[in-house]
Amino acid sequence: MMNNFNKYSIKETGREELHDNLNLTGAEISINTLPAGGCVPFVHSHKQNEEIYIVLQGSGKAVIDGETVQLKQNDCLRVSPAAKRQFFAADNEGIKFICIQVKEGSLKEFTANDAVLG
Repeated sequence: MMNNFNKYSIKETGREELHDNLNLTGAEISINTLPAGGCVPFVHSHKQNEEIYIVLQGSGKAVIDGETVQLKQNDCLRVSPAAKRQFFAADNEGIKFICIQVKEGSLKEFTANDAVLG
């Protein structure tokens, strides 16, 4: 019998991508932890994928196209594919966030509109 689900337990490493672990086919999801004063060591953008960031713990900032955006627990941030971005933890505390990558403009049906009851 084939399962209609995949389960995986996060290992609490600095960065963990869930694509392969959950056999994702429509999104890339990563769990990221930066120590106090740490940063993602590169600036990047994307060709097609927007990114959604959800801050789970701590605080820091994102520099997006040269603009600084302060981030704290429970903040959510969407970044367009072409935007150049880099993420930093605060000097006095780390930051833990989820990053969800999906193709910009690909969502056609969502929540109740995509649900089939029963």
